[in-house]
Parts: sequence; structure tokens; C-alpha cells
Amino acid sequence: MPSPALAPPPAAPAGPAPGPLTRSTLLALCACVLVAQSMVAAINLLIPQLAASALHPSATELLWTVDAYVIVFAGLLVPAGALGDRRGRKGVLLAGLALFAAGAATSALATTPALLIAGRGVSGAGAACVMPATMSILVRLAGPERRAGALASWTLAVGLGGLAGNVGGGAVGQFLSWRALFWLMVPLAALLAWAVAVTVPRTERSPHGRPDPRGTLLLVAALVALLAGIIEGPTHGWTSLRILVLFAVGAALAGLFTWYALRSPAALFDPRVFRSRPLRAAVLGTATGFFGLFSLFYANAQYLQYVKGYGPALTGLAIVPLTIGMALFPKVATRWQAASGPRPAVATGLLLIGAGLLGVSTAGAHTPYALYACWLLVISAGTGLCMPVLTVGVVTSLPADQAGLGSGLGTSAREIGAALGVAVTGTVLAAHRSDAVAGTFADAMSPALRTAGTVVLAATVLVVLGYRGAAAGRRTASGA
Repeated sequence: MPSPALAPPPAAPAGPAPGPLTRSTLLALCACVLVAQSMVAAINLLIPQLAASALHPSATELLWTVDAYVIVFAGLLVPAGALGDRRGRKGVLLAGLALFAAGAATSALATTPALLIAGRGVSGAGAACVMPATMSILVRLAGPERRAGALASWTLAVGLGGLAGNVGGGAVGQFLSWRALFWLMVPLAALLAWAVAVTVPRTERSPHGRPDPRGTLLLVAALVALLAGIIEGPTHGWTSLRILVLFAVGAALAGLFTWYALRSPAALFDPRVFRSRPLRAAVLGTATGFFGLFSLFYANAQYLQYVKGYGPALTGLAIVPLTIGMALFPKVATRWQAASGPRPAVATGLLLIGAGLLGVSTAGAHTPYALYACWLLVISAGTGLCMPVLTVGVVTSLPADQAGLGSGLGTSAREIGAALGVAVTGTVLAAHRSDAVAGTFADAMSPALRTAGTVVLAATVLVVLGYRGAAAGRRTASGA
């Protein structure tokens, strides 16, 4: 008997069909994505101010202030996506915005580092509800003919969210108190909730489904252990007992989840979905692209401040060239995919990201910003070409009624790739410098970004081979 995740979806229950995707709905959903994603990056530019604040956080507490959002966010994405499919996507989205605002208010009012970290975690749980719900609503409303364009807009909002976080965090760090960033999120989340309530219709729920608390607990615990190990690896050492235990626990829990899910009649999701070559290639490609982007983000802020002497606000603005390719190339990618399939756009985009990282690795204290910005444009063009195609690839590899689950898988790949990018880049940087003066940081950044660029290029080969194998399989099947 086929598993629920692989069986053809039965007819949706009778009920009013949602209206077509309107511009106001698209804008409201993309704004939610942008705000949720912005809080991943914004906090990084406030670390110096937080370190000197009345909270007096330790180095470990500062690390968890940054990481709590990412760990909870990434850990809950898959269950939150499945919950939206089963219990109602609009309701989960509104609940996510409420959690996001509650966490931001908690952080803004924090009198201890522990309360600040807890608020960040609550906001991360809210973001985990927002991201898959927005994508799955878009998939359901757009229909097959408009799906690629809608998902390209969603992907652009993700990229712009990272840049908005850099710009907003830099401005707050230079001109305001760190608490202002969190206070700003509260009315913003309320405004977004109003826009969603007014403009976003309800979509039909998945016909599969009971909740799977045991599977959810196993998967979330596995992802949290894995991400904690990746994020803390550079701090504690990759061979330290703590990191090895985290990885061992994560692997054991992932194995237990797989065993359980293969036997459960109503699992959170069926691991056999990864038998699909296009899905595997799209997930690996998504993780690879974000590995490269966050390697750049991690080194960029330090390079521009330590080496070029920029203030926090100017540092945030200096990465704006990354928006250009993200805005201009998704339409090109959509047409290219329609004409030639996903492989050319994905391969070209990931190759440009890898080449751009190698170019940035040549920057030093005397490199003109104009040249530095040119390499940012290369990375931007690559991101604009490959990310919309990869996003479509993950979502369309699953039945339409499981769009939330597809979004959760794709966004989990983004966050794991981002965490790995920061961890690898941070580890190589730490190995090549002893302090933050201009010469040593520039010298350390070069091997760090060369390593990141090489990893992206090597992974690109695997992604392309995955798509090639999928295409060969389809040709064989059609000729049989």
C-alpha cells in the first residue's frame, strides 16, 4: 500500500474554491516573508551594542542570542508546513505573526540575557509558521500557469529580507538602541496580520491528515541537535565532546524518525519522497546557494568594518548591490526553465555564486569598493538565476496539497546551508587570524571565501548530475 506522502492526492473536500492570486495578496505574503527573514541577519550588526549593554551578556549568551532564532526557525519549518497543510494555512500564518510579535516584545523588554534569548526563540517559532504557510498559499492560489512567477516573487522576498536585515540592523546599531529593532517588529507584525486577514483567502486543507506528535518531536529534536552542532562547532571545536555528542544525537534521532515514518500510517512526511532525483537535486542546490550567500554575509560585515572602516549603517547599505540581480534575473530564470528545463539556470546560477565568492576572496585593504561591488553583482545574478528555479523544483516535486511540507523542506535546506556557510567560513577565519586588525582579517578572509567558493563549485557538480540523472530517467521511462 503506498504511503500517504507518495500516493496521488484524493479529491479535495467540497467547499468554496479560493479566488485567483491578486497583487495585494502577493504583496502581503511577500512582505511577511521579508520581515521574517530579515531577523536572521539584523541581529548580527547589533552584537557590539548588545555586548556593551546593561544586560552584560557573556560570549556564549551573545552566541545564543543570534542562534536561538535560527535554530528554532529551522527546526520547526517542516512540522509547521505540514500543520498548515492539515489545519489551515491562513490560520497558521496569522498564529505565526502573533508569535513573532510576542517574541519581539519579550526581547525588547528583556532585563536578562536569558529573557532576550527566549524572546528570540519565540520569534523564530513564529517565523517557522510564516515561511511555509506563505509559499503554500501562493502555490494554491497561483495555479500551474502562474506558479513559477509567484514563487520567483517569494524567493526575491527571501533575498530582500536578508538585505533588509543588514540595512535595518546597521541603521539601528548606529543611531538607535538595540531594543528599537524589536519594538519596531511588534506594530509591523500587527500591520502584516491585518493585511493577511483582509487580502488572503483561505485555501482548502490537505485531505491527509492527522497530526503526528511523535514524528514531529523526533524530527525537530534531530534538526535542533544538528543545527546546534553546526553553529557551535567553530566555538567549541569540531572534535570537542559537546559537538560530537550533538552530531551523534542528531544522527540517531534522524535515523529513528526515518524508521518510525516508514512504518506510520500518518507520518509527518514519508522519507521516500527523497527517492525523487529532482527533489534531491533541488534541496542540495538550495542548501548550496545559501551556503555561499551566508558565507559572504558573515565575512562581508567584518571586512567592511574592520578593513574598510565603515560604520554599521554604511556597512548595511554597502551590500545593496546584491538586490540588483535578485530583482532582475528571476524572470530570465523562469523563461529559461520553461524553455530548457531547470538544469541550465541552476548550473549557471550556482557557478556564478561560486565564482563571485572566489572574486570577493581577492579583496584587501586597498581594493576599491566599486570592484568589490562588481563581485557582489556576480553573486546577485547567480542567486537571481538559480533560486527561483530551485524553489519551484522543491515544491513541484510533491503533490500540490503538500505545498506547505515542500516549503518546509526547501526552507530547512536554506537554513541548514546558511548555518553551514557561517560555520565553515568562521572556522577558516578563526584558523587564519589572531585579532581583528585590518591586515590580519583581510589575510584570513581570502582563504575563508576561497574555501566557501570551492565548496559551492564542487556541490554544483553534484546538483547538475542529479538533474541530469533525473532527465535521463524520464527519457528512459518515456521510451519504455
